[in-house]
Amino acid sequence: MSVLAIIVVAVVVVTLVVALLIFTPRVRERRRLRMGERELNRRRDQAIAEQREQATSRNRLADEAEQRARIAEREARRERAGAQLSQERASLHERGMADDELVADDERERFAGTSAAVRREEAVPDIDAASVPDADVAPGADATVAASAPADGRLPEKAALGARSGRRGLR
Repeated sequence: MSVLAIIVVAVVVVTLVVALLIFTPRVRERRRLRMGERELNRRRDQAIAEQREQATSRNRLADEAEQRARIAEREARRERAGAQLSQERASLHERGMADDELVADDERERFAGTSAAVRREEAVPDIDAASVPDADVAPGADATVAASAPADGRLPEKAALGARSGRRGLR
């Protein structure tokens, strides 16, 4: 081989080595960046999946909490209605309008002549106060007893019964 061929081969080899030394870091850097982007995309996808799963779970928990709240609200309404019913029953008892509930069927004779002896089915329906000449006075009761009845909260009939028997009416 000639000297010229050896020099040409040496120049080509040196050029290739220099090119490799110059371009290899750039290639490595590009590969490192691509690998970093792939890793970042993988992590991003994982974070998206986790966040969506968490959002779905929280939505499900929120729906369950709302349902429990609706149930609790209904239970609270039911309890308020029960309390109001108890209050109304207490008011009826206080006014002596539910004395028949206090007496069992086998005790009716014992309480004959009292307001407890009248069963609700037998009770007279409410009469309009305007149609009665003196609504404050019960039939057969004297006006002094009837006038004192509203002050102590009893019905005129109860006050009249209590006055006739010599005791104050049952509450």
